[in-house]
Amino acid sequence: MVALMVLVGLAVLTAFAALHWYAWRRLVRDTTAGPGFARRAGTVVFVAAPSTMFAALVAERTGAPFLLQRVLAWPGFMWMALSLYLLLALVVGELVRPLLRRWLEREGTVPEAAAESVRAGAAESAAPDPAETAPETENPAPTPALTPDSAPALTPDSAPAPEKKATASPSRRLFVSRIVGGTAAAVAAGTVGYGTYGVLRGPKVKRVTVPLAKLPRAAHGFRIAVVSDIHLGPILGRGFTRRVVDTVNATQPDLIAVVGDLVDGSVEHLAPAAAPLAGMRARHGAYFVTGNHEYFSGAEQWVDHVRELGLHPLRNARTELPGFDLAGVDDVAGEDEGKGPDFAKALGDRDRSRASVLLAHQPVVIHDAVEHGVDLQLSGHTHGGQLWPGNLIADLANPTLAGLERYGDTQLYVTRGAGAWGPPVRVGAPSDITVVELASRQA
Repeated sequence: MVALMVLVGLAVLTAFAALHWYAWRRLVRDTTAGPGFARRAGTVVFVAAPSTMFAALVAERTGAPFLLQRVLAWPGFMWMALSLYLLLALVVGELVRPLLRRWLEREGTVPEAAAESVRAGAAESAAPDPAETAPETENPAPTPALTPDSAPALTPDSAPAPEKKATASPSRRLFVSRIVGGTAAAVAAGTVGYGTYGVLRGPKVKRVTVPLAKLPRAAHGFRIAVVSDIHLGPILGRGFTRRVVDTVNATQPDLIAVVGDLVDGSVEHLAPAAAPLAGMRARHGAYFVTGNHEYFSGAEQWVDHVRELGLHPLRNARTELPGFDLAGVDDVAGEDEGKGPDFAKALGDRDRSRASVLLAHQPVVIHDAVEHGVDLQLSGHTHGGQLWPGNLIADLANPTLAGLERYGDTQLYVTRGAGAWGPPVRVGAPSDITVVELASRQA
């Protein structure tokens, strides 16, 4: 088993290195006329950036000093997103490259700047011609003058052959590489920049109405603010928490459900960042269940800390609210510590004539919820894919990627989450806080 994991790890590293070599070749080697400062600087970037990314991941998971985590996080995690979109843009550029080259060949011109760059690069690396550097003799032999009678006659066989036109000059290749590489870099930077702005400005509110057959008329219109995947850590801190809390409170919910992945770090490092959670306000309070990242960060300590902040942890437990039962289960990641979800404990002896709402971080437990007669499960975890085309992989790993779906008599709602893991970037999966309004069919 260990040998297999080592082989998989080596394969991943090899693929990672190969992709970065390809990006370096297209963005650095092919866009520079020859060895020089620009090529050396680009090479340094393509070595230092992925190294910083790995260092940021290791620092976060090993609980390195928080200052070190913060120093590494921004450049390391931003490269994670930027390299993804650089590679995607370069792959698209491979389709454009031959079209652009053919167009230049048809026009028969190359911008003077590209041609001059090639000439300058060639001049730096070209060796001097021995004939040009040979010393002159004092009495060079006179060259006999050619007269019309002595000049050799040019015949068709002795006439110089016409010069063949090059199919792809160095200046043309350089120009094409710079156009494609520059466009790819601009598109990648623009995509990541816009995705970063979308995260840092805070999540938007999404509203969903969910009818429940067992919900009494008196509970019609009950509003639950669903918050997931805030991911407080070395990048998203106290200011981000404040924006989330203000957004939640502005919806004036009846209940707040924080469904896991609140943090990426220890209570010692992130208690100040989590402090604004104490300001959450809802008529029936705020509830919390663990996510998988809590088990990377000290789940027991965080459960105790959120309780101090005024949230009510539901650890394989439930509480009766007016009109329905609210239950919560620990995340499946807790099974490694013997503290995973226990549906029998949370739901086994309840009155099934009452409507029930389950808080569970990962959508994959929906089938257990169906077996225990849950009417509605509220989950997060998927981030909606966070970075396109990551949604294609996330969709395969989860029964529901985002939104509302029905499984038998049970409905599952998955929020895309309020924050972001790793790079503070979202592309094609904007963050949200969802207000789920319960509707009674008796109303």
